[in-house]
Parts: sequence; C-alpha cells; structure tokens
Amino acid sequence: MYAVIKTGGKQYKVAKDDVLTVEKLSANAGDSVSLDEVLMVGGDGAPKVGTPTVSGASVKAEVLEQTRGDKITVFKKSRRKHYRRKNGHRQELSRIRVTDIVGAGKAKKAAPKKAAAEKTEE
Repeated sequence: MYAVIKTGGKQYKVAKDDVLTVEKLSANAGDSVSLDEVLMVGGDGAPKVGTPTVSGASVKAEVLEQTRGDKITVFKKSRRKHYRRKNGHRQELSRIRVTDIVGAGKAKKAAPKKAAAEKTEE
C-alpha cells in the first residue's frame, strides 16, 4: 500500500517503513505525527484520488531526528554599481519513518460548477 502526501509545500510518494527527509515538523525526536493531507491512496484495488484530499485517510509517522540541510550561499551582485550582498542559509529538516497508512474513507467530490448548472436550467 502506498500514499501520496503533501507536507511543507512538497509532495511525496510513501509506503510503510519508508524513511524520508521533509521540511521541519513541530515535533521532537521520537514523537509520532499524523500527516492528514493525503492526496492519493493506492495499492489494494483501484487507487483513491482525492479532490484535493482523501477524506479519512492519514499517514502515521515517527520523527527520527531534527536536522539541518547543507549550507547554501546566496550572492547578489549588480555589476559596475559596487553592489554585493553575500548571505548563507541552512534549511531545517525532519527525518521521519512512515509507520502506518490509514486509507479509510472516500475521495471528496468536487463541487459542481455554477456555469454548468445554469446551462442545464435553460
């Protein structure tokens, strides 16, 4: 069984016991977290695709550690104007292990568009 989740503005395809690095989550190492923005659940039969999320579906994960990414250098320069700015950045990250995928529920139905409803009335 697999799922597509959204966290930190990015989407990840995960399965049970996967270890992945995501944007920092507000939990300490060893804590369990529940990721509720599940966009798709598949593996047993036809996949359930949400619009935008699958209701009742969640992914349970355990936070392994809080870490920081590699340092990057941000350098801005305007030539012939003596303008130079140098800055650095290290992104804060969380390493998580997926412990369970709960795929109960059905995909949310998209609301019908008003324009289509008005045309049928005429």
